[in-house]
Amino acid sequence: MDFHKLFKSFGFAFYGIWTSLKEQNMRIHIFCAVVVLIAGFLTGLTVTEWLILTLTIALVIGAEMINTAIESVVNLASPDIHPLAKQAKDVAAGAVLVFALASVIIGLLIFLPKWFNFN
Repeated sequence: MDFHKLFKSFGFAFYGIWTSLKEQNMRIHIFCAVVVLIAGFLTGLTVTEWLILTLTIALVIGAEMINTAIESVVNLASPDIHPLAKQAKDVAAGAVLVFALASVIIGLLIFLPKWFNFN
């Protein structure tokens, strides 16, 4: 195993994460994740609830990163406005929205019963 190559690939991945933080929507997702994590600590979630929240946060952030990558590639391939380029970017953004809306529903299903004592 070539450890130098392995560490280099991790460096590229961390740089990708760092680069994605320049995007406004990514910063919004990170802010929301921090708020949810703080609420989770204050609420006293179960291990299963933490697993669900962790996976949900990772999916939203991962989807936003893939969306950013798609937008970058589309902008490179089609610097001029083209209907198919717009469609690709809109569909990728829509995928992030689907994940984000699902995460809100998951958050409500986890937190509301604990905050308002109903099951």
